[in-house]
Amino acid sequence: MFNPFQSIADLKKLREQAIEIQRQLQAEEVDLDKNGVHVKMTGNQEIKELTVDGKEEMRLIEVLNEAIKKSQEIAAKKLAQMGGGLKELLGR
Repeated sequence: MFNPFQSIADLKKLREQAIEIQRQLQAEEVDLDKNGVHVKMTGNQEIKELTVDGKEEMRLIEVLNEAIKKSQEIAAKKLAQMGGGLKELLGR
């Protein structure tokens, strides 16, 4: 028998796990220096620092972070469409 309250509990658990993973990713950092360019970004793909030949590029940081966010939104929509979204994840 289908229990709608179990579905809510499953969704809450998934949400809590996603939030915890997001916190962990935010704490991770990647530093890369190559060809006069230095990038520091978090594990959740947010650019924190960007320098080109020693000069910080704040305009590029803003634009790149916006582009990354939009690409993540597109990916999330595609994943939601795939296989019926969360219903498939929950085995319903």
